[in-house]
Amino acid sequence: MASDEEMGKARILVIGGTGRLGRHIVAASARLGHPTVALVRDTAPSDPSKAALLKSFLDLGVALVKGDLYDHASLVRPMKAADAVISALGTRQVADQTLLIAAINEAGKVKRFLPSEFWTDVDHTAAVEPARSAVYAAKASVRRAVEAAGVPHTYVLCGYLAGAALPSVGQVISPAPPAGPPANTMSHNEMLDLWEKKTGRGFRRVHVAADAVLKMIREAPLALGLALSIAHAAYILGETNFKVDPAMGVAAGELYPDVEYTTVSEYLDRLLPTGSSRRSLNPRKFVLTSLAALCGIFLCIYVWMLSGRSR
Repeated sequence: MASDEEMGKARILVIGGTGRLGRHIVAASARLGHPTVALVRDTAPSDPSKAALLKSFLDLGVALVKGDLYDHASLVRPMKAADAVISALGTRQVADQTLLIAAINEAGKVKRFLPSEFWTDVDHTAAVEPARSAVYAAKASVRRAVEAAGVPHTYVLCGYLAGAALPSVGQVISPAPPAGPPANTMSHNEMLDLWEKKTGRGFRRVHVAADAVLKMIREAPLALGLALSIAHAAYILGETNFKVDPAMGVAAGELYPDVEYTTVSEYLDRLLPTGSSRRSLNPRKFVLTSLAALCGIFLCIYVWMLSGRSR
């Protein structure tokens, strides 16, 4: 029988595999036929939703290994049998990925490390404070540690990604670089134009100057300032749409030209009522959904701050 290596299958270890993003990485890896291991703190959790998630992993053939980011030995053991390590750790633990680097070096078997990026290019950002120090600098410091350790690595840059936002909004307002500029890169005005065309109704547009946004950031409490400064980088500086330096990387669309991506227009169609006239839809639904998403982001950042203080 041919080995996994002979069949072109890599042994994948996912750290943070039960998170909002990590669970999709685990499932995708398994569905592609890669021998996949998920490092989890508890293999038999009492939380029904977490137990159901782990069962879905097992049903896909995923192996569950008990371990913890802060238990060095529990990291090294599964890494000795892994070809690639993918980290999907959340914002609060990004800086602690140096612990993964140390374990990878000790294991000596890992051929590729994908740190928890899934963001914009933190080495080429003009983001303002407080987000610049609180979020971007942490990711950049991990990059420097990976490079200094000589660990083979890949940084996955997908534009801004917020698991706290409602799925319907997060998917719509985050242009996906792999789809290419014509299909999935548009300004808010262009997206609103498209939505108005689909619904047959118009929005009342309120334009806020960039200087006014910066003033709001300076005067806001820290948690709100974090959310606003990230939004400033994404929507005013336009850092959701960046060019890939051919000397440093390649666009996913070039690597996987056969993959069909959902366009913004196609996703907006999912928000329209099924079997009813498009003109009957009140566009306030879209506005309220957007506001709910922003509130979710604000709440998530606030909880993150409180958790960080109590740690």
